[in-house]
Amino acid sequence: MMDPRLFVRSVLLVAEKNMRIYYYKGAVVIFGLLFPFLMFLTFFIGRNLDLVLFFPAFLGMMLFFSSSSTGPLITPWEKREKTYERLLSLPVTLESIILGDILAGALFGIVITTIVWSAGTLLLHLPLAHPLLLAVALVLGGFAFAALGTLLSSPAMSNPSNVMMVSNLIRLPLIFVSGIFIPLTQLGSWRWTNELSPLTYLVDLFNGAITNTGVYPAVVDIFVLGVVIVAFVGAAKLIQQYNLSKGI
Repeated sequence: MMDPRLFVRSVLLVAEKNMRIYYYKGAVVIFGLLFPFLMFLTFFIGRNLDLVLFFPAFLGMMLFFSSSSTGPLITPWEKREKTYERLLSLPVTLESIILGDILAGALFGIVITTIVWSAGTLLLHLPLAHPLLLAVALVLGGFAFAALGTLLSSPAMSNPSNVMMVSNLIRLPLIFVSGIFIPLTQLGSWRWTNELSPLTYLVDLFNGAITNTGVYPAVVDIFVLGVVIVAFVGAAKLIQQYNLSKGI
């Protein structure tokens, strides 16, 4: 059993390493920053829509893409550069590596989304019904989808472009079934499809925090996101343990 202080330090060092190396990669900038912004802009241009009403959904999409963009790069990149095994040879556990990867992705998403929210608040004079709930949404959403990014990078692939392609095949459909472009209150009998997506609960939590128009109780959104974090982290650990046992 690793000493708790050493474990925390190893997680922080792995996260710091990831922040210094991967924040500036082209794929992170494109899919974590530019893509959600252009996607939302394309949806609004030429349409007479209430931007304040849809801004919480935009925040959810921004946090979703920015938090999950670093994870798909880290593990395959390090496997290709032969540094993944070197990390494991240090006084670092597999759990430290996974949590460090998640922490780096979560911080990236939280900081970017906070900047976007601050700018939107100044320009659009957005309301803020529940400040604490907004902070909870940022933290839970950041960690949930950073864990998704780490999970997507866990299979035995050493080509980052292949992992990014697979991750986008999973992430892109989610934004269309998560109450981002069509509010949950307008879906009617089709709302059950949105309830299968974890992004739905983040968007709903942002709606409740900013405009007090959440569909589900906040405790339900928080519970689902917490379960998603545990499930994604556990699945990533199992897959990477299996790969290590097979020598891949």
